[in-house]
Amino acid sequence: MKIFTSAQIHELDKYTIEHEPIASIDLMERAARAIARAIADEWPTATPVVVFAGPGNNGGDALAVARLLADGGYAVSAYLFNITGHLSVDCAANKERLAEGKKLRQFVEVKQEFDPPQLDEGTLVVDGLFGSGLNKPLAGGFASLVKYINASPARVVSIDVPSGLMGEDNTYNVRANIVRADLTLTLQQPKLSFLFAESQVFVGRLKVLDIRISREAIDKTDARYHIVDENEVRPLLRRRAAFAHKGTMGSALLVAGSYGMGGAAVLAARACLRSGAGKVTVHSPKCNNMVLQVAVPEAVIQLDQEETIFSEAVDTEDYNALGVGPGLGVSEQTAIALIAQLRRAQCPVVADADALNILANHRAWMQQLPKGMIMTPHPREFDRLAGHCADTYERISKACDMAERLGAYIIIKGHYSALCSPDGHVAFNPTGNAGMATAGSGDVLTGIMTGLLARGYKPADACTVGMYLHGLAGDLAARELGQESLVAGDIIRYLPEAFKRLND
Repeated sequence: MKIFTSAQIHELDKYTIEHEPIASIDLMERAARAIARAIADEWPTATPVVVFAGPGNNGGDALAVARLLADGGYAVSAYLFNITGHLSVDCAANKERLAEGKKLRQFVEVKQEFDPPQLDEGTLVVDGLFGSGLNKPLAGGFASLVKYINASPARVVSIDVPSGLMGEDNTYNVRANIVRADLTLTLQQPKLSFLFAESQVFVGRLKVLDIRISREAIDKTDARYHIVDENEVRPLLRRRAAFAHKGTMGSALLVAGSYGMGGAAVLAARACLRSGAGKVTVHSPKCNNMVLQVAVPEAVIQLDQEETIFSEAVDTEDYNALGVGPGLGVSEQTAIALIAQLRRAQCPVVADADALNILANHRAWMQQLPKGMIMTPHPREFDRLAGHCADTYERISKACDMAERLGAYIIIKGHYSALCSPDGHVAFNPTGNAGMATAGSGDVLTGIMTGLLARGYKPADACTVGMYLHGLAGDLAARELGQESLVAGDIIRYLPEAFKRLND
């Protein structure tokens, strides 16, 4: 699914109006009917409704929804904020339609003073003050109204976008002046900012309503951002030849583990094997020999010369992929061995965890990284690499710059993990759940990615398939076990089922 910017959404609306063709007021009515139906599905007609409408098209949507809800038997009070004396054309038209109706409980056009209504616990507030076209923080009376809504016990439904939240960049927004919706009914597609963790408190539950924006326009409009779809992942899967053997299924090398962190190497190795690699070799300090031999008998164990740390680069000539970083530690000897390992890499590389922390401590080494490398930092690890980021939008922007500069693929892990590619495009992964917020989950992802690279997947495809499978396995595990008790090993246990689902 493509994610368009606010400016692109405006152009898509225009294209639909011109080429369907449909009058803009009728497109607004189509959207309002979808919104009113969604509200009716959630709240009975006995629910008192207070509608706050702004002067633009979002306000026009809100006024149309107020009329439709009143016609449907709801007790509706509507407040139109026309402070400047200028309404959009369609907002003005819906004001007239509303005035003609006789079923509205109350309609107030606010031009100067505003006496706010009582917002009780049983009241439903419909927020239609400002939509996705907002480009600056709310201030003055609108900011005060937002704070009044947020302080009330009423339930809040926002039309398209919670008022005050911008569609993309909220780095310099004023969080106190953004509506905190219980439910956001967005039109046609999620907005970019909805995919960011810091926006969740404002968006609440999200429902996407199809208002039949031109499919032709959507298909031919390029989008920098998109959400990965299962139908996008399926064609990328590589099928096993009937006469395949371990030598043709790829050989993976994992450089992982240190004293007390052998479990990271175990998780990565198990995940790598479950991802289809024909042969997996784990290079780890001597102290981890016994635990690896027992926990992952299918893997070949290659011991470092040191007892407790990774200290020497490994020749990668015989391997099809290298995964490095889980549980590695950040000693200076390990750091020197790591950069030597990356310089010598003759195969695709996945770097995670302590490999990234070492690079953050030696940023000058970043220019020596191999092209096409995959990096899988969580937000704090990325901030160590790139400097502090105020929010997700800034973090993704920096990751895109870094990916282009290094020729790398950078996955910022999270609820919607973001794959930032060297060409500037960003793909958000929709699978996964909060139960995966557990130690070792990232080690599993490293193993999956390394296994896919060893199987012959291109880096871009390994990223897309790998993060989707990782999240899908976590979802399947959570469905059976619940989120609260999920551990990283459960993700590996459900990888076979995730593969089967995609293959079937």
